[in-house]
Amino acid sequence: MGFGFNGFSVLFTIMFLFIFGMIVFTIIKGISQWSRNNASPRLTVDAIVVTKRISTSHHMQDMGNGAMHNHTSTAYYATFQVESGDRMEFCVSGKEYGMLAEGDCGRLTFQGTRYLEFTRN
Repeated sequence: MGFGFNGFSVLFTIMFLFIFGMIVFTIIKGISQWSRNNASPRLTVDAIVVTKRISTSHHMQDMGNGAMHNHTSTAYYATFQVESGDRMEFCVSGKEYGMLAEGDCGRLTFQGTRYLEFTRN
């Protein structure tokens, strides 16, 4: 009986440390990316909107009393091609996503991996 309890304790501790480590890693990675973006120059280049995509995630959570909590989130992305032929994908707002059309030509402004704006010609 004691062995089973110790096995559960060890497994619980390992899982807790793993999940906690993943959370800390994700936070550090986000802060690092934010810092790199802030240190990057703001660039404005000629670009074409090549494609757009939407990523939707759906989460269900059991509230414990038989009730379920549903949450859906949507992320919007646009891919731009610059004069050199390189393509860059940026996360954009829903409003910005709706304003962009594939084939649009204009000036793309970005800072690192952070999308700032697109102005049509």
